[in-house]
Formats: sequence, structure tokens, C-alpha cells
Amino acid sequence: MSRAVIARPPTQTTTFHGIVTGAPQMRAFFALATKVARTDSTVLIRGETGTGKELAARMLAALGRRKGKPYRALNCATLTSDLLASELFGHVRGSFTGAIKDRLGLFALANHGTIFLDEIAELPLEIQARLLRVLQERTFVPVGATEPVSVDVRLLSATNKSLRNEVAERRFREDLMYRVRVVPVFLPPLRERTGDVDALFWHFVGVFNADGVRDVRAVASEALDALRAYEWPGNVRELRNVVEYAFAVGEGPTILLSELTPELRGERPRLAPGEAPTMRELERERIVAALRQAEGKRAIAAQLLGMSRSTLWRKLKEHQIAL
Repeated sequence: MSRAVIARPPTQTTTFHGIVTGAPQMRAFFALATKVARTDSTVLIRGETGTGKELAARMLAALGRRKGKPYRALNCATLTSDLLASELFGHVRGSFTGAIKDRLGLFALANHGTIFLDEIAELPLEIQARLLRVLQERTFVPVGATEPVSVDVRLLSATNKSLRNEVAERRFREDLMYRVRVVPVFLPPLRERTGDVDALFWHFVGVFNADGVRDVRAVASEALDALRAYEWPGNVRELRNVVEYAFAVGEGPTILLSELTPELRGERPRLAPGEAPTMRELERERIVAALRQAEGKRAIAAQLLGMSRSTLWRKLKEHQIAL
């Protein structure tokens, strides 16, 4: 096994309103977001889990004409329908058990500013109807009240789902979809951000070095290869967690392959007692075993597995197996 190590390079990233990157794809996103921020149009931020949609919303608010005005954010997937109604629109005293006094909701608190609704596809249908009224009439009615309240708020929202698919499945109102996605913007996943795996890896190394627990100056070449080959389904958030894991389990100035998470080492996650592996997990295990037997030579591993080299290459990507 190679003992080569890669030293920490000079800073490769820039920071734009809290988003750290070195990728040209993100510079293009910043240019688009800067234009979009000048308007009061509703914006839907699309992107996979962990790509930084909340940071993008804060960036849009900071760049827009309402900067300096109230900004409120809410994850729509974390509350029940009743709690969401109270959180968004407020309530009056006595409207339900425990409502001992009037309470302002986020729309009132964000008046003249911006409100960000993360995971908007998770909004219950009854809350969707009330949100549509806010966008159409610029009024809302607090829970338990009868008189509408006027409000002037710019709405930003985000989702990792296709709202068109949600509409087709009758989980999201079509009229609301057109209201919230006047301007859709797309955050690219980490695997499509040229150079950002390396750049963000070293950025997070610097973040955790500052804690003083470990002073990392280099990474083993096979560990860096594993980082580059991985598909990163959890995106930037997952990369940060991988670096934090390496700092927690390792020591010394070099991050080794053995200090990366099992997924990056090509290992199957441990099963709970009595839990049987799936066919997919068994296939992955067979491929990893063949590669080890073949000492990493893919042609030999393909022969051992009884498949073509192109099939093996496809399955390596499908199972996120790094060599």
C-alpha cells in the first residue's frame, strides 16, 4: 500500500455570504443569485440534501433590497399541522388549550422583510391553502382570529423534491407551486462542483485544526483518492462530517484512509442483531472482496466476479466503491 502523503496546499476557496467554494459552478450560481436578489420575486431553491440551501437563502436575503429587515426561517418538516399554523400565522389567546396569550407568527415578525420556508414540499395541504392566501392577497388570519392581518413579506423556499412530481401525486397544490417557484434556482451537488471536494476537505481541516485537538498537515494519497471517488450523497454536510470523524478517531498530522468513515473505505455498514443484508449489500461485499483479492486490479477482479470490466466499472460507481 502506498505511503505517499499530500501536504495541505495554499487556500483554494473563497467565501461568498457564508458559502465556501472554489468551484466555477458555484461562481455561476452566485452571479445568478445576485441578479435574482434585486427583485422581490418568490424564489424556490432546489438542491439535494446538504448542498447549502439555507445558506443560499440567507445570501439572497443579504443581497436583496430588504437587507437589514427582519429575516425568519422555518423547516416545514419539523412540526405538525397545528403547530405550523401557529408558528407561521400566530394565534390569539384562548384559540386552543395552552394559548394563554396572543402570539405573533413568523409572517408578522418578518413583515417588510424575508421569510424562508425550508422543506416546503412537506407542508400539509391545509397550510398550503393558507400560504397561498398570503401570496395572493398579502393577508393572513391568526389561529383563532377572524380579522385578516396585512403583511408585506418576500418568500424564499427550498426543497430537495420535484414540486411537479408532488403535484402529480396530489401532495402539493398546483396553484401554490406556480406561486412559490416564480424564480427557481438550482444548487449543484458536490459531485458536480469542480475541485470542491479537495478544496472543502482542506477548508474543514482548517476549521477542526482551530479546535486544537489535532493539527493535520497532510492526507494519505489513498485517502484523498477515496474522497475524490466517492459520490457524496450527503454533499457538503457529509464531507464536513467525514472530516470531523477523522479528527475524532485519528491522531497525528496525517489523515489516513483508515480514519475515514466506513462508506469511504468501501465497507458495508454493520447490521443490527438479527438483521439480514440486502442483495445490494451482498453484491457490494462481493465486489470489495474481489478487489482485495485482486490487489486492486480491476481486470482481475472482473474475471473473479464473472463480469466484464465495463460492468464492474459501472457497479463501482453505483456502490460508491473507491480504490
